[in-house]
Amino acid sequence: MPNKSNLPLDHASPKPAEIVRLPSHMDSHDHHYSQVVIGLKGQAEFEVGGVGNLVGPGQGCVVTSGLDHAFGGVVDQPDILVLNLPIPNDDDPELLHRINELSKNKTYFQLDTQIQKLIQLLVAEMKNSPDDLLLSRACNDTVVALLQRHISAFKTALRDSRFDLEQIDRYIDQHLSHKISVSQLAGSVFLGESQFHMLFKEQIGITPHQYVLNKRVDAAKRLIEQGHLNLGQVAELTGFSGQSTFTHAFSRLQGISPSQFKKRFL
Repeated sequence: MPNKSNLPLDHASPKPAEIVRLPSHMDSHDHHYSQVVIGLKGQAEFEVGGVGNLVGPGQGCVVTSGLDHAFGGVVDQPDILVLNLPIPNDDDPELLHRINELSKNKTYFQLDTQIQKLIQLLVAEMKNSPDDLLLSRACNDTVVALLQRHISAFKTALRDSRFDLEQIDRYIDQHLSHKISVSQLAGSVFLGESQFHMLFKEQIGITPHQYVLNKRVDAAKRLIEQGHLNLGQVAELTGFSGQSTFTHAFSRLQGISPSQFKKRFL
């Protein structure tokens, strides 16, 4: 898991517990130790061993040692609490062994209110003393000890998720003026990026990128028809990086330039 000062970073000797701000883009790595990840603020998408889901405040996931995992922010840049677990030996408690042996269908979990409040208090102390290794260890030990009694399965598990085009369209419409990544679209319907891309191409017949581009151009046409905005404003509101990019995409998909299209409504 990355840390705030250097993204991404695969720790050789990670702190027992640390507060991490995830990047807004998807990143991935693996490491020889296991982790418990708990959402603090915002929403993040995780894909652990091919199983994807969103992680928000009070939710979390287990990343077992050696398992490839991807992560990134879906809403802003989310903060998470990361518990880095030692490789278990015969003297370690049973829960540590169980965490390191969790199967895929138990990767994601929901915390109850009691432990969420405790974690908020611990996180506040860690923010006040970020270099206190004893506090980091105490946070790790406390949360790991309580996990067994205070976690439950996600209410929306990956195996129950469906390819929901209406939800995807709503997400696109709400974020049309911004950059929209495939990982964000996948997260909106609780799917991992690779699985989402495959299902999208299979059911819609085009890539997610092409679909979003078509939606941007369709929205631009509606704004031009209304006649209240200049083409630069239309380009900005429909999420194009500039008017030249907008003109190129519009002309390619519509067969005429935006200015020619606009003349129809003068």
